[in-house]
Amino acid sequence: MTLGAPCGGTPLSKYNVSLVSLGCPKNLVDAEVMLGHLPTDRFAIVTDESQADIIVVNTCAFIREAQEESVETILEVADHKKNGRCKILIVSGCLPQRYQDELAKDLPEVDAFMGTADAPRIVELLDRHLQGDTRQDAIGLPDYLYDHTTPRVSSSPFYSAYVKIAEGCANHCSYCVIPSIRGTLRSRTIPSVVAEVERLVAGGVKEINLIAQDVTAFAAERSDGTTLVDLLKELVKIKDLQWLRLLYAYPDGISDDLLDLIAAEEKICNYLDLPIQHIDDHILTAMNRRVDEAGIRSLLERIRSRIPEITLRTSLIVGFPGENDEQFRKLLAFVEEGHFERLGVFRYSREEGTPAALLDQQVTARVKQARYKRLMKAQSRVSFRKNRALIGRVDPVLIEGYSEETELLLRGRSLRQAPDVDGQVYITAGQANVGDIVQLTITDSSEYDLIGEINEE
Repeated sequence: MTLGAPCGGTPLSKYNVSLVSLGCPKNLVDAEVMLGHLPTDRFAIVTDESQADIIVVNTCAFIREAQEESVETILEVADHKKNGRCKILIVSGCLPQRYQDELAKDLPEVDAFMGTADAPRIVELLDRHLQGDTRQDAIGLPDYLYDHTTPRVSSSPFYSAYVKIAEGCANHCSYCVIPSIRGTLRSRTIPSVVAEVERLVAGGVKEINLIAQDVTAFAAERSDGTTLVDLLKELVKIKDLQWLRLLYAYPDGISDDLLDLIAAEEKICNYLDLPIQHIDDHILTAMNRRVDEAGIRSLLERIRSRIPEITLRTSLIVGFPGENDEQFRKLLAFVEEGHFERLGVFRYSREEGTPAALLDQQVTARVKQARYKRLMKAQSRVSFRKNRALIGRVDPVLIEGYSEETELLLRGRSLRQAPDVDGQVYITAGQANVGDIVQLTITDSSEYDLIGEINEE
């Protein structure tokens, strides 16, 4: 195949470009922005990597497991250069932002590396390589922030979208590399976010998931009094928006004003992703978290009293340096109390350059794995109990398609379930179209999934 000419030349044909995005939804938005910068007269986006002339792997480097997955994916994709059509392999995102020099030595299969702020440079970089210039520029500072004018190619279902309202983080938890990879907090303006959501909703999106490293920190760096509540008050005015969901909310940023707004506004899902990481005060202090056990318990009581029907999700870390058996048992007992409908557990990863990596009393991998299993087993019992309590209830459910196991069952997500991380609803009776939001009676459940029937009336 004759490849297209660089900018300024006459394109003879198009490049096929395939992009593999790893990690969190924030990374997915970055990937979509990168694809949006590719001119459609020169590049065609394909999902089949074997048909791609150019493959981009957008990587995650948050913890060691994510780094290993990124490298494994890069090596798998590199086979298309050896045995297939691919001519250019690019690695972008968090991994090269952290380890550009090491990667250039260890992964000669890769033609170019791009950091977390380099999406607007993708065409420039590709054109250089197509002209035979294989110089590798140094990756710059993580200072990019997209806005409503930024081109973006959606890879999500037509009815749902992620919208990133801020980039970077200023919390500086002792175990976390995000500030070094993503930079410090920088927020979009309210008009910019509103304009993007209006465009998405006009295109058929019904569910908007607001994301950031910490959505409650929105606009905090500007010191002009603007808050997440101000943003939400503008977003709920958008006529055809039906679900508005908040993900990744730092505990000390959840104000009474925010809770009251969630309770009052039907469009804002009664759902919060509230990472607390631990419950033991000594561990929380070592993590450089700003909320202690008393604060966490007070917050949970405050949330439940204002929004009794809310669904809460959290994440925890086991095996943090110095975590002893007693502190773990305290965490386990807290989980068994049943505060959260959804819960994810991370095994602590000792990340180079973080304060926690220098701490004594590092916990062995075997102990971390055992604690991980115990927490997940405990939470499965909590989740099962909470799901069983929903039987007989009527919930709004967003139809997503047919079950992967059988086309005899529709599947969807209830208001209580965020995309990609929570369970699903399997529908045993009734008909609806993909993208419809229907009322469904819950008839059964498992630990993580619900089963129900559409209310035809």
